[in-house]
Amino acid sequence: MITNRLSSLNTMHPRDPHQPHRVASPLELFFDLVFVVAVSFSSQGLHHMEADGQVAAGLLGYFMVFFAIWWAWMNFTWFATSFDNDDWLYRAMTVLQMAGALIVAAGSTKALEEHDFALVTIGYVIMRLSLVAQWIRAGLHNRDLRRTTFRYAAAISAVQIAWVVRLFLPEGVGFVCFFVLVVAEVAVPMWAERHGTTPWHAHHLTERYGSFTLILLGESILASATAIVDTLGSGHHLVEMLAISAAGLIIAAGMWWIYFSREQHHHIKTLKSSLVFGYFHYLIFAAAGAFSAGIEVTVDSVTGEAHLQHIVSALTLTGPIAVFIIGIWWLTLRHTLTSKASSLVLTGVALILAGSLLPGIFPVFIGALGVAVAVIATEMPSPEGGRDSAKIEKSSNSAP
Repeated sequence: MITNRLSSLNTMHPRDPHQPHRVASPLELFFDLVFVVAVSFSSQGLHHMEADGQVAAGLLGYFMVFFAIWWAWMNFTWFATSFDNDDWLYRAMTVLQMAGALIVAAGSTKALEEHDFALVTIGYVIMRLSLVAQWIRAGLHNRDLRRTTFRYAAAISAVQIAWVVRLFLPEGVGFVCFFVLVVAEVAVPMWAERHGTTPWHAHHLTERYGSFTLILLGESILASATAIVDTLGSGHHLVEMLAISAAGLIIAAGMWWIYFSREQHHHIKTLKSSLVFGYFHYLIFAAAGAFSAGIEVTVDSVTGEAHLQHIVSALTLTGPIAVFIIGIWWLTLRHTLTSKASSLVLTGVALILAGSLLPGIFPVFIGALGVAVAVIATEMPSPEGGRDSAKIEKSSNSAP
């Protein structure tokens, strides 16, 4: 029986983009768990850099490492929504991508602190080349989409060769080449899908993006919980830690509330709107991950372990929260809220940033208050008596 299973492979036909009740598979959820490790390591690295006073360098390194995590996750997610036959070879190639994610996680600290991206690059290339094999397989099984799938495979392979070559370039040249290659990576789907788009399942994709958002917000809750545990052991600053933990939970819950306050599947319709939705989430995801580091920096500031001015320390927390809310507002909420409600969201963001001017743990409290204001705005009626619901219903019946 085992031999028969290993010798048989399913045909990798495209999935039905209108399949009812399409949900994330157990393999996709398992895949996400590995990325929890990568996200955690990158957030911890950012925390250490910020606490040591190297905020600018830490943010730059974090955004560079986070690109590798985000882009690999996103490409697997969009491939899986179109081609997921769940046979043993598909599972094996997915596990190989997961191994690459763990290598990225292992190299993230060195990349942030020493600008050594060798291990991150190796893990990233493993993830990307594993997906190349999947694209080739999909092309062999689908004549109509063969041109698109082979374009993906060829372009991704070429860029991966360039990533490896970059490791041998002088540091200054390699730094510039990093951003050139980022542009090349994000241009691949635009070029590959030009003569035929793969079938995307809008509801499935937005569920997957929501799951990744939950992973990132979970990191912030873990940071708060860790602070409480450490403080209980030391017996110092217990009141401050409890306050930070409570406010941090309110902020995380508010960010969750705002993100899931509106349906988002109507964004995945045309190639342009789908790319905007997918690419813009880099800022949203990165901000959510940086929020976790901001919580830990706030804890360090209270305990005297952070070497930062209070405004800079506060901005490590309030900045990511503001970027996250602005990102969701720009992507989704501004199209569904009244002018008054949108103004209230922006008022909440301004309040969050204004809290950076206050000392001690006050920025966390003001941040929680600002998030609460934005949450209230999302609960206000949509313009024209529910026009948003009609628009979502119409778009859900449209082909992507």
